[in-house]
Amino acid sequence: MNKNKQKLAALGILGAAGILGLTGVRYLSRFIINKVHDSFLKTLTEDLYDENLWETVSSTMRIGPQVVLETELRAEEGKMIDRPMGPVRQFPGLDDLKFNVAQVNTLPTEIDTDIDFSITIGRYSRKPLQLNHFMMLAPIAYGIAVSKPVKIAMARACAAAGAAYHTGAGALTSEAFEEAGKIIYQYGRGNWPVSPEYMLRSHAVEIQLGQGAYGGVGHVIKANMLSSELRKEFNIPKGQDLITYSRQAEVQNPEDLKNLVEKLRNQTDGVPIGVKIAAGKYLEADLYWICRSGADFIVIDGAESATKGSPPILQDDFGIPTVFAIHRAVKWMQKHGFKDRISLVASGGIRTPGDALKVKALGADACQIGAIALVALSHNQVHKPLPFEPPTSLTWFGEKYSDQFDIETGARALQNFFESCKLEMAEGIRALGKTSLSQVNREDLVTTNEMFAKGLGIPMVYDAFDPMEQQPPRVRRLRL
Repeated sequence: MNKNKQKLAALGILGAAGILGLTGVRYLSRFIINKVHDSFLKTLTEDLYDENLWETVSSTMRIGPQVVLETELRAEEGKMIDRPMGPVRQFPGLDDLKFNVAQVNTLPTEIDTDIDFSITIGRYSRKPLQLNHFMMLAPIAYGIAVSKPVKIAMARACAAAGAAYHTGAGALTSEAFEEAGKIIYQYGRGNWPVSPEYMLRSHAVEIQLGQGAYGGVGHVIKANMLSSELRKEFNIPKGQDLITYSRQAEVQNPEDLKNLVEKLRNQTDGVPIGVKIAAGKYLEADLYWICRSGADFIVIDGAESATKGSPPILQDDFGIPTVFAIHRAVKWMQKHGFKDRISLVASGGIRTPGDALKVKALGADACQIGAIALVALSHNQVHKPLPFEPPTSLTWFGEKYSDQFDIETGARALQNFFESCKLEMAEGIRALGKTSLSQVNREDLVTTNEMFAKGLGIPMVYDAFDPMEQQPPRVRRLRL
């Protein structure tokens, strides 16, 4: 009995010592942290700037974290750097546009009203591209940018959501073609062979002359960076570099574009033939040659556009923001009688259902999404590379975590995104008192930006609308 009591006493002493020990550690830790904190704060608030650690923060804030980081990367090896996912600078954008709200003078559409989303690209071509979704996938290249599983997931998602799938300018994969529904084939600027078989299986062809985050600049992937599988997919021999030229081989002067459009139209038996360009200062001059070529649609990539990687100078300091590019294109095409014949597709920085509906209001017939599609595609998988690798290592070809991308999960997530965006756009159309996507136009817009009001001819939010003076149609019939 005494022995048991002694054991219990010993255990009690040990327990008490443990508690006291933990308490001691806690208070000691707090004491040390407090002393370190006080010392650091004292040093921070007493040292002059030439010795003060805070100078790092203030100089970084002044220069900008992005510029500081990219300066370090340039200084490391003296080579041109490639930044993924597009510009970081904020351009005048779609956030400065707001929609009207239908309430009394114009009544909102009833909640159970179906919204017509039907779209026709290349309406005067022999085989117009009929769609039921305003958003389509942007050209994202397999091999040059993303992995094969990512392209398969994209194709599957687009087919399920009724959105157009885009091959991009990279290698082609039969698995993605089997999964996709409506397909746009990109006629790129590379030194690898064109595939007549895949082009004939497509529902539209897009001639790539440039893109918003790269302009018309070419780039090279060295032969030693290509796996045997990728060389097979591109159909190029061992030892040959993969080159994307600055110019289309068949367009060495503006007049050549007409011949290329006609050639592709004949080869594909009349599917819509389009041309993709980056928007620049002389946008209307580029449009002049494209419209004269007989193209059925034009894709205009604004300065906000992203890519797998391009020099920051091309992303931040070149091009025209999407909102002004679309406005200028629509205005010029309407003035010269091309808008009814040639479809216009907006691209660059379109990320939300509201962005999409705004470019529709500005006059676009459809829009392409790229960077935000990759974000949606990575839903429920982005944790895999984090925290030690960037999220894009899950989707880029050949990156460390690309083999962990799950096709089914990615396809379902991107399909959900497409479908959710369509539902939100439908709600927005009802809020305008309309019943179809085609009815949305620039009269539905106001702006919070005076540059937009001047440059786009859209009323400022503070501009009053007096029905006694301006008399919209519904008011004109009333005697007030």
